[in-house]
Amino acid sequence: MWYSPITSGCSLKLQFFYRNIYKHFWAKLCFKKSCKKMAEDSALRGTFAFLNKIGIFDVVLPFLLVFTIVFAILEKTRVFGTEKVGSNEYTKKNLNSLASFAIALFTVASGKVVEAITQISANVVILLFASVFFLMLVGSFHPQGDEKGFFLEKGMWRTFFVLLMFIGLVGIFLNALESGGMTWLQIVLDWFSQFFTNVSVATAVLIGFVVLAMWWIAKPEHPPAKT
Repeated sequence: MWYSPITSGCSLKLQFFYRNIYKHFWAKLCFKKSCKKMAEDSALRGTFAFLNKIGIFDVVLPFLLVFTIVFAILEKTRVFGTEKVGSNEYTKKNLNSLASFAIALFTVASGKVVEAITQISANVVILLFASVFFLMLVGSFHPQGDEKGFFLEKGMWRTFFVLLMFIGLVGIFLNALESGGMTWLQIVLDWFSQFFTNVSVATAVLIGFVVLAMWWIAKPEHPPAKT
């Protein structure tokens, strides 16, 4: 005879079992959703969202950043001259602050400039963290107890990393500026890519690389002694 659990006496037990499993997983799912919602709607996250809404990150912080940098440059270069008080000379802080204030206002008035400043600042911080992490990793192999600390001395490696940071900074600035729906970095890379597809240019680059490698290998270790 065909056996049906629905019509049998075991059906109620099975239904009760499945119902308990359903309640258990449903309660667990609701708990996860509530925790996620609490994390998304936390007080600090809401505070940052409120600050972003009133323009702290789009207006106030870029304004302070531009004002500080421009004011420091004007104070350092003394473009507007100095005034002599007694035997001491002081910069014209009133003119420097007024010019810095005007430049900062013009900057935050343009949404594109503020967006570029925000993107550049974030990417520069990433570049700075990359350099710090590199020094941390290399410094782990440095002998302990050295009071001078670890730093790159003058030489090839220091020049290489300074050049690498400069190239990264230029790339960050070019990537933050747009023209015709493309960033300046994309325009520059597209312009350089046409030379790599040219056979004559590739041959010239290869010859230059070979000559440079030969010069590097064959260069004397020490300068010749004077006679």
